[in-house]
Amino acid sequence: MKSSLLTISAAVVVAGFVIATKGRGNLEEGLGLAAQNRQDSQVSQTGSIKPVDIAFNSPPLDMKAVSDRIQATAPSAVLSDTSPPVQAASDTPNAVAQATPQSATPQPAPPPKVDESALRYFASHGDKARLQAEISRLQALYPDWVPPADPLAIPQNSDKQLEAMWQLYSEGRYAELRKAIADRQAAETGWQPPADLLERLDIAEARARLVNASDLKQYATVVDIGANTPSLLTCSDIDILWRVAEAFIKTNRSTRGQDAYVYILKNCVNPQERLATVQKASALMPYQPMQDLLALEKPDGNGEREFDSIRTDLARRFVAEGNDDPKLSVAPDYISQVERAAETQGLASDALLLGWYHLRHQNNGEAEKWFRMARAKDDSASASQGLALILIDDHKPQEAEDVMYRWRNESKDATATYLAATANLMALQPPANLSEDVLSRMAAEVIEQKYVPTAQEFGWYARSLNQPQTAIRWFETALRWKPDDEPSAYGLAITRNQLNDRQGVAEIQRLWAGRSERIARLGEVTPQAPIGYAPLPSPNQTTPQMGAAPTNAQPLATPAPSETNVNTRQRTTARVVYSGPETQVTTVRRGARGLRGCSATINAQRLDPADALSRGWCLMDLNRPMEAIEAFEVALNSPAGKAREDAAYGQSLAYLRVGLANNAAVAAAKAPLSRQRAAELQVAILADRALTAFSAKRYQETLLYLDQRAQLQQERVDLMVLRGYCYLNLKMYDDAERIFTAVAATGNKDGNRGLNDLRLATHAKPGD
Repeated sequence: MKSSLLTISAAVVVAGFVIATKGRGNLEEGLGLAAQNRQDSQVSQTGSIKPVDIAFNSPPLDMKAVSDRIQATAPSAVLSDTSPPVQAASDTPNAVAQATPQSATPQPAPPPKVDESALRYFASHGDKARLQAEISRLQALYPDWVPPADPLAIPQNSDKQLEAMWQLYSEGRYAELRKAIADRQAAETGWQPPADLLERLDIAEARARLVNASDLKQYATVVDIGANTPSLLTCSDIDILWRVAEAFIKTNRSTRGQDAYVYILKNCVNPQERLATVQKASALMPYQPMQDLLALEKPDGNGEREFDSIRTDLARRFVAEGNDDPKLSVAPDYISQVERAAETQGLASDALLLGWYHLRHQNNGEAEKWFRMARAKDDSASASQGLALILIDDHKPQEAEDVMYRWRNESKDATATYLAATANLMALQPPANLSEDVLSRMAAEVIEQKYVPTAQEFGWYARSLNQPQTAIRWFETALRWKPDDEPSAYGLAITRNQLNDRQGVAEIQRLWAGRSERIARLGEVTPQAPIGYAPLPSPNQTTPQMGAAPTNAQPLATPAPSETNVNTRQRTTARVVYSGPETQVTTVRRGARGLRGCSATINAQRLDPADALSRGWCLMDLNRPMEAIEAFEVALNSPAGKAREDAAYGQSLAYLRVGLANNAAVAAAKAPLSRQRAAELQVAILADRALTAFSAKRYQETLLYLDQRAQLQQERVDLMVLRGYCYLNLKMYDDAERIFTAVAATGNKDGNRGLNDLRLATHAKPGD
């Protein structure tokens, strides 16, 4: 019987030691926390927490079953830097036999002297949490110690003073306990308090210091205290584990913090504490490490998962993180989770989260949908700003301005978004039809904020409406706010040039000498831009825009190779009928050429490039432009650069003759043209587009083309009449009167007719 008891006792000792050392090794590997032996008394200062042994983290203790619990069971691992007081030789059962004399009959080892007074005290006061922690601690220190079946049966401490000290400890009155110990040592020579009481007091005071340091955000101190007192880091005191994990993260050791959370989820079993652990971790850790933690989730026993109750909140947090980091792609499941919440719970905040996420990830269609939903539920600066950014990107600045006006002063970002909308709105081509109220409120905000881009665009807008004096004021205002704004300086120069303010132009050219080529070359007819649609200059313009030609400039005519420019005549390439007089507008002058046998219809594809070029010019003289277009197309295959230039030039003229200005612009780009030819074609194309726009009653667009043409060549009288009727139809009566009066002063009857139409439009009698 004794032999059996001895065998069981030895097995218990060995099992306890093996489990304790295994728990320590696993924790060290999981958390990466450095350990030192207690005998060393030197603590590593690397910020790592020492590994621990065993913690007891089970349901409330069954006093009757305590005696049946032995170390061979598998309790949860905890953090402790103490090793069981068992010799290393006892790693195997054979070590027990080696530790006993070979000749003697094995005898049971004397039972360790264990101070169980704390057990009785906690049991008598019903403090089950401390009772369980104390049992776990004693088991770790004494693997062969068996907890008493009834802690209350432990003989009561007859030392009333010591009992009072335990009372102070239980109530957390640690300073008073220290004083009581010191007073008794002074009164009773040789009296020493129980080592257990002192150890527990040290731990309690360390915990208080750690909590205080954590509350004060002294995170390095938190890590140091945790490293020095690893017995604090157990599942029975989860708050300390949370605080240490946070301290690691706040001191840029996120991996160690993650390890602490992983340890909790792998070893601690309280459902509420596990849930809170994930919540706390999600507030401190980025998206990807959180996915590793969530992988440790367990079923809740009801067919669900234990973190389902906070899954929507987690999804919101992850989507918000994706809003801050455009490179982060959140899993579709989380996006769907927030979408369901937005649709079922109807919170504007959820729609906002989705809107910003999709905007950051360049999914404007989805972003617009959620921003509009957010504004419908609760209009806010954030929702309006997001929607405005999408509208600006979608070339809808007018709606963006309207959306953001209410929130323009809500924040710096809101102001910046509103001003961006105004700049984009004023830069639209053709110009937007804006009411006086909108123009006034934008102008007031631009002046208040001293916003140069929109001020500059106001200048171009005024030019498009032929209000040069207003344009000059805006360009000058922009330059006062930003003296080095070259586009504003260029706008001011060409507007002064339009008003024949030569002195003002010269002054701008002097100030910008060596800094702007296009300002220096203002007035030269040397366009370098591609032939075609020529928008007004803008802040991003890099291609030089040429100024007006000298007053004596005439349309240039370039003969075909080996021909002389004889019998020159003007051809009318377009005719426009409007509410004023019928006017023939000449766009290009070309020289007459001999027929040279091109009257017969043949397939131009059969000709070589040189013959096709000659036939094209011949067909133009016969006023057969559609056939000429085909001939010039064949001529474009010529290997000679000059022949290809002539072919591109001729084809452009042919397209202009049939009123296809856009095709003419495309044809002109098929081969490099001389500056003279490029200027001639650009002037002709802009005039043709102005006539087409007027025929479609797009009067503002007509003015735009006329302004662009006027930058290249002085406006002819017939085009001035066209401009006057644009003003008349736009009810800009003062401008119309100014134009018609100027035309009438030249003796042109169309000017007098325009003045008469103006009087009729303003209900005045012709004789007045």
